[in-house]
Amino acid sequence: MLSASGINKKYGELHILKGVDLQINESEIVSIVGSSGAGKTTLLQILGTLDQPDSGTIMINGINPLALSNSKMAEFRNKEIGFIFQFHQLLPEFNAFENVMLPALILGLSKKEAEKNAKELLAKIGLTSRFNHRPSELSGGEQQRVAVCRSLINKPAIIFADEPSGNLDSKNAAELHELFLQLRDEFKQTFVIVTHNEKLAQMADRKLVMQDGNFL
Repeated sequence: MLSASGINKKYGELHILKGVDLQINESEIVSIVGSSGAGKTTLLQILGTLDQPDSGTIMINGINPLALSNSKMAEFRNKEIGFIFQFHQLLPEFNAFENVMLPALILGLSKKEAEKNAKELLAKIGLTSRFNHRPSELSGGEQQRVAVCRSLINKPAIIFADEPSGNLDSKNAAELHELFLQLRDEFKQTFVIVTHNEKLAQMADRKLVMQDGNFL
């Protein structure tokens, strides 16, 4: 599903990533742990094409996204990659239904098809009664589940999650972790999750530890 080789990244004199190699299989949940400053989020951003490495190669589903033009890379990112962030990043002016639909509309799906897919996803995770609620009217756990639906709407090859339960209480965090497992089992969804939550890290198929810009 994903192959990264020799990923290096510097910011000025600070060498963040030092020749990172990584292989991710389809339907695999991989957690990445390590102390702050180890390079976890930087790696996630590069794998998700939100940042460029100084050197190294990335292949996702047989395609090298770093070789694409900016417009083609944006299309690839929208179709093949889903993102879940610690603070949801939902658009406050849109309700839950509209937030989930948006990536599908950007991809070019018809409004009817985007609505159908968004309704199915929100219903699957128990938010049918919250379709018309804006993020400010939702609990933290509900907001994060809406963000999960948004990440799934275009049926991406892989989802990158950066501290997805970092802003949730223990109950909502546990429910989110179980949701990831359910999505892996039901949709064959692949996840790469950066986390400080040891319970989530242990639930993954593989736990990788970063230290000083590379895996131990």
